[in-house]
Amino acid sequence: MIGLSASSFVDRMAALTFDNAFNPYSDEDADHDLPGAAATRCDNLRKVIDASLGTGVDSMWIARDLGYRGGRRTGLALTDEVHLNAHAAMMGIDELVRSTGGPAVSERTAGVVWDMLAAVDRKVFLWNVFPLHPHDAGAPMSNRNHKRSERHATRFLMEWLVDALRPRQLVAIGRDAQTALADLGFDAACVRHPSYGGQPEFIQGVSSLYSLPTRSAGTAHQLQLI
Repeated sequence: MIGLSASSFVDRMAALTFDNAFNPYSDEDADHDLPGAAATRCDNLRKVIDASLGTGVDSMWIARDLGYRGGRRTGLALTDEVHLNAHAAMMGIDELVRSTGGPAVSERTAGVVWDMLAAVDRKVFLWNVFPLHPHDAGAPMSNRNHKRSERHATRFLMEWLVDALRPRQLVAIGRDAQTALADLGFDAACVRHPSYGGQPEFIQGVSSLYSLPTRSAGTAHQLQLI
């Protein structure tokens, strides 16, 4: 059982182990991470959850799994290193700390997501159906779809978050995430994932859900997003 605190939740996260899956809360990457990187990512996640428990959240945006350019490095869903400060500001946190060396790495999907989060201007908790970074065997800097057994093994984490945070709505980022959430028994609204040409539909979907002014898809660069 998970206790009532963010620390208890993060401890359970750090204890997860799966084949061909990087756990940013206990694993460290010798090529990119600073010493104590896993502890830094644990602390960042703990701060975000504590802030969410303290004031509540409007909604949860849930993608499929962590990616190698974003959550693997930050430990925060849909958040790359470029947007750590934006994440801290949204949650009312003084600082979220980088856990890697070298120049900050950006992820295109995170860039589009955070552009829309700025427009929404509400407190949104970001998560993944499978909260680790699944990768191909022997290729740690790749992304793979998580397995059904993996999401069911971590379902208790989603249950805890939904029960503790009581968001007004769950929003699946992409059809894969919505299908996976339904498999776990969670009903979620769905917006198109912004990758692979989906950016205009993502913007339109979020704008509709949050009653935002219509934004021209022509203002966004159409790139093949990661």
